[in-house]
Parts: sequence; C-alpha cells; structure tokens
Amino acid sequence: MAAELQAVQKTAKLEDFDPPMKPKRNKFALACAFMASMTSILLGYDIGVMSGAIIYIRRDLHITDVQVEVLVGILNLYALIGSFLAGKSSDWIGRRYSIVLAGGIFFVGAVLMGFSPNYAFLMFGRFFAGVGVGYAMMIAPVYTAEVSPTSSRGFLTSFPEVFINFGILVGYISNFAFSKLPLWLGWRLMLGVGVVPSALIALGVLAMPESPRWLVMKGRLGDARRVLQKISDSEQEAQQRLADIKSAAGIPESCNDDVVEVINKQKSGKGVWKEMFITATPAIRHIIVAVISIHFFQQAVGLDSVVLYSPTIFEKAGIRSDSQKLLATVAVGVIKTIFILVATCLLDQFGRRPLLLTSFGGLIVSLFTLATCLTVIEHSDKKVMLAVVLSVITVLSSVASFSIGAGPIAWVYCTEVLPLRLRAQGAAMGVVVNRSICALVSMTFLSLSKAITIGGSFFLYGTIALIGWIVFFIVIPETRGKTLEEMEASFGSFRAKVKPNGEV
Repeated sequence: MAAELQAVQKTAKLEDFDPPMKPKRNKFALACAFMASMTSILLGYDIGVMSGAIIYIRRDLHITDVQVEVLVGILNLYALIGSFLAGKSSDWIGRRYSIVLAGGIFFVGAVLMGFSPNYAFLMFGRFFAGVGVGYAMMIAPVYTAEVSPTSSRGFLTSFPEVFINFGILVGYISNFAFSKLPLWLGWRLMLGVGVVPSALIALGVLAMPESPRWLVMKGRLGDARRVLQKISDSEQEAQQRLADIKSAAGIPESCNDDVVEVINKQKSGKGVWKEMFITATPAIRHIIVAVISIHFFQQAVGLDSVVLYSPTIFEKAGIRSDSQKLLATVAVGVIKTIFILVATCLLDQFGRRPLLLTSFGGLIVSLFTLATCLTVIEHSDKKVMLAVVLSVITVLSSVASFSIGAGPIAWVYCTEVLPLRLRAQGAAMGVVVNRSICALVSMTFLSLSKAITIGGSFFLYGTIALIGWIVFFIVIPETRGKTLEEMEASFGSFRAKVKPNGEV
C-alpha cells in the first residue's frame, strides 16, 4: 500500500490537485478584434448624430417630415449596396483591406455631408456614408469571429455592437456640443466630424494581420499558421484550429506546404447562394432561418426609431426644450453603452440563447409600457407627470434590454454559426435583412405615428417583440463553447435541444 502511494506521489502533478486556472485572454486577438470592431463606430456615430442634427437640418433647409424620414432612413438602403459588395470583396481582397475600404468610403461621405449646401447634395453624401456603413457592418463581425479564440469568441465578437453604442453616444455628445453654434454651421460640423474616426480606422487596420480562415481559403497555409500562433491561447489550440479550418476548406490534413493550390467553390465564392437556398441541407437551412430571424427581429422591434427619433419621443412625452431633449438622448447613449459592456462579459458566461430570450422579454415589457404611457399623455388634457416619468424610464429600459442581448447577439451568433464556405456572403445576407428592415422602420416612423398614433406604433413594436421571443425559443440553439467548425452539428432540428440538467 505504501509503495503504491509513493508511486502516485511521483507521477502526480500540481495541476492534479489544484483546479485549472482560467486562461488569460489573448492580448493580440483582443487588439485585432478591438481595431476591427472600431469600424462599427461609423454606423453608431451616424445614428446618434443624425437624431439631433435633423432638428437643425429641418429648420435650416426647410424640409418636410417625409424628407426627414428619407434622409434618416436612406442610409440603411445604401448600406445594402455596401454589404453586398463587402461580401464579394472580403472573399476577393481579404477581410483586412475590406475594412480599410469601409473607412475610406465613409470618409468621403462625411466630407460631402459636412459641406452640403442643400438637401440634394446632403443626400449624395449620405450615399457614400451608407455604402461605408454597409461595408463596416458586414466585415467587422466576420473578421472578429475568425480571429477570436473559442474561449473568448462571444466576448470579442460582441465588440462591434459595443462600438455601435459608443458611436451613438459620441454622436449624441456631438449634437449637444455643436448645438449652440449658428444654425447653418452646427449641423454641418455634427456630420463632418465623422471624418476623424473613419481616417483613424483606415490607417490603424493596416497594422492588423489577415484572417487565418481567409488565408487558408487562398492556400496560404504558412501565413495562416503564423497568424493562428499569435491569436490562439496555446500552441496546441493553434494547431487544432488550423486542422479544423483546413478540413472545412477541403484541404487534406497531410498538406503542410506553405502555399497550396486551392481550386474550389470557396476560393471563387461560386455556388454559395445555391447552397444556402436551393440545395441546402437541413442543418444549413436551419442556420439560414436562424440568421434571418435574428436580424429581422433585431430591427423590427423598432429600437432604431427610439434612438433616431428619441428627441421626438421625448417631445411627445412632454419635454420641450432642445437642450433638455438632447441631454435626454445623451442619457439614452450612456445606458446603451453601459449595458452593452455588461453583455460582453455575460455572453461567454451565460450563453447566447438565455441572453437573447431575456433581452426580448425586457423589450416586450418596456415597449408595451412605453406605448401605454404615450397613449395616456396623448389623450390627457393635463400633463400627467407619472406617465411622463415612466415614458423616459421605459425608453431607457428598452435600450438597456436591447443592448443586453438582441444588439450584440445578432452579430455574434450570425457570424459564428455560418460555415466557412458560406460565412462572408451569408453574413452579407444578414446585413441586407438587417438594414432593409431598419430602413423600413426608420423611414416610416413619423408617418406611422401620425396614422396610428405614437402609442399605437409602440404597441405594434411590442407585439413584434413578443412574436420574436416565440420564434427564438423554437429555432435558436446554444453555441457557447463550440469552435466555428463545430457549429453545423448544432443545427438541423427546429427544436431547442434541452439536456436533462437544463442546459440547451
């Protein structure tokens, strides 16, 4: 017995007795995700700054409500062009140079908007800004997902939404900062300041490595190996990730050449749309339904209307002063930013599905309460302070609920579940759905509010949120802890798979 005990003591190691330490986050992967995700500032800044700038544009250029809706919402339609082109260019010139292109295009748009002499020229500038935003929205989550270690992918791929919210907050602050300037100058500076982040992003991204998955698709295995060694938590993980990517790209495991000829569908991008919609397997069909559903409901619940038209909503709630309305919108930006930061810490701890369902549950309660309060205010002869206070609180709670789940998960989930061969153009498809619904919502909010009242509009959005919760409960499986190459096995059944211990 003593001899056996001595043998165990000789072979035992320290880690056999002490619990394993949580691995540190890879700093290089963190820096890459951080820089790539900064492109999302472009969208956030435009949303935030336009919500306040439109007050002064309307007064200076004497435009109608319909022209306001078109000016605010048209960027989302232009973004469709950018996201479509980004899906192609990211497979052609790579993820990194597509990010540089996004910053350059938005830079041109910001300059044109800042010098706009009239409404038509302003719309011309919106075209370039929209294309740049479309590029950024598609490529940032794809690149971030492809460079992130499995252990922290949820944390890192939520960065784009973090920067969208940060951009919104900066836009709100810009509105307040320039609101005291002469009418003709203030709104032009609000829009023109967008050149600063776009220029910094275009230059900073040049220091980043290319996506290892894109390098493998192009047959540059040596380059991919070197990148993976930098962005993985260990050498063993780097080797395993390379083997998984090679398998997904159809490259034999025995092939270790620095450069190999890869002549397949992935290289040219041909056959992707056919595989997604015509010859799709049950798993691929399930993935496409999940991607479209998340992007559709993320925008259909009308949160962009809350952000874009928050001054109008606060005015309907009884806040009249321009300064007070702009300060209230700054509060919206602060709440969004705080809760998206909370979400980044929870995604890898609690998973995507629980946060998504919790987020939509909060949206349902907040939107229905906001709708009720606005209806009471609209039909009351006197100022109902309780309804006014509740309106402000529920605006804040709705953006908090959105930011804790629906906001970041649309980008995290939809980039990680798409197989490598479909990822770039599948992500572009998701952005097309996202921006199309966002354009519909933002370009109809004022007209819808006149047709069915502003309270009725939020009753409609609340109903859509309820439908979204039901759809997500049925079709969204959990993906936390799986590698990108393992995702496809989680799909194929349109029922959430619940284990006996309660895990999904």
